Amino acid sequence: MNSEEPKAGLRYLRSLDPKAVAPIAKLIGFELEALSDGSAVFVMTGDPVRHANPMGTMHGGILVDLGDAAMGFAMASTLDDGESFTTVELKINYFKPVFRQTLRATARMVKRSRTLGYLECDIVDDKNALICRLGSTCMVLRGDAARGR
Repeated sequence: MNSEEPKAGLRYLRSLDPKAVAPIAKLIGFELEALSDGSAVFVMTGDPVRHANPMGTMHGGILVDLGDAAMGFAMASTLDDGESFTTVELKINYFKPVFRQTLRATARMVKRSRTLGYLECDIVDDKNALICRLGSTCMVLRGDAARGR
């Protein structure tokens, strides 16, 4: 986003253990691969025993969690001291079923204003085929609304 000193949010995220970034990451089995100002990449390998829906493909909610985590980290990387955020809208379009492929979720900030951030995330398989695309609108919180978050 810019070449200035990293924002407080990015400094904080970089200080975390990449293997333990969030309890949901451990539960589902995804890991942070890359992080920069306004972008994040998470990876995971689909497991038909843990991640399948009744039809045998990866449950769509798993893809939502993976993409939401990537977009959340991308958003958090743009925050200043005393700021937090909350998601106010999340959308996903599915293009292809997933079984046991390795997936890469690449999130990027499309537009960041003082009060909102709009992000997109593409999830691709190990052949770089587009599995789904997510979009998210996040609201920046400050003051009492951000305290303790």
